[in-house]
Amino acid sequence: MTALVLLEIENGAVRQASRSAVAAASAFGSVDVLVLGAGAEAAARLPGVARVRHAESLSDSIAESASALLASIAAEYTHIISAATANGKNILPRLAGLLDVQPIPDVIAIQDADTFVRPIYAGNALATVRSSDNIKVLTVRGANFDPVASEGGSASIEAIALDTSATIPSVEEISVNLSTSERPELESARVVLSGGRGLKDAANFKLLDPIADKLGAAIGASRAAVDSGFAPNEMQVGQTGKIVAPELYVAVGLSGAIQHLAGMKDSRVIVAINIDPEAPIFRVADYGLVADLFTVLPELEQAL
Repeated sequence: MTALVLLEIENGAVRQASRSAVAAASAFGSVDVLVLGAGAEAAARLPGVARVRHAESLSDSIAESASALLASIAAEYTHIISAATANGKNILPRLAGLLDVQPIPDVIAIQDADTFVRPIYAGNALATVRSSDNIKVLTVRGANFDPVASEGGSASIEAIALDTSATIPSVEEISVNLSTSERPELESARVVLSGGRGLKDAANFKLLDPIADKLGAAIGASRAAVDSGFAPNEMQVGQTGKIVAPELYVAVGLSGAIQHLAGMKDSRVIVAINIDPEAPIFRVADYGLVADLFTVLPELEQAL
């Protein structure tokens, strides 16, 4: 069996979530990867990768074109995999539609080549599903698979001759604007410090910065904080945001709506700071502090 992993490249490097997808794909045997745009050289250095399929002129930001290209080479593979990122969730369901197979999203464990475990009901239950499709189309949660290293491999690079039917003439990429941050990638950070509506405004949200600096943490946010304009969309943690499972998750002024819990409750240790003792976040927290965050945060910063 050979699996194909759709990689995401950021700033010339393979994203950690994609390296986790490569680790997951190794359960099926040989692993090829597909790179759209620049970054084939970085992909070739991934350990365990046999071949890099490269379509330099195609961008993964146009899901229709990317899924059409994947469909054109899908017959060579038993499994086609992507990290469960925004791009993966955008492209692979389209691919599954083109192949007329059932996509299996958010896989957190692989039992065998046909059997997978995925969360359902906002993470409140786990479903074990078995697919009889000839080609399995999966997205995998990066936090559940240890990523392969970024160096150590020497795969061959093979350019893909683009079929003109894989391009969508009516869709044109104008520009891509990437946010930059010195902090760890939210989905793979060892420590995540998340703020909610309790911080009240964007200025107060910055109270998390110095503590995150000292902890080497990524900063997340609840949907309420994002919708209120406290934090940008890319910080959102939850069912409709990013899925995280860090060693330490600190929830500050965050009530713990079920959609938010679905995105973080697999964290190893959860600490909650909230003035409301009835906040749902305390039901999943390992350590809870009922206190005013505007008193606690300065004290915590000083203590660190």
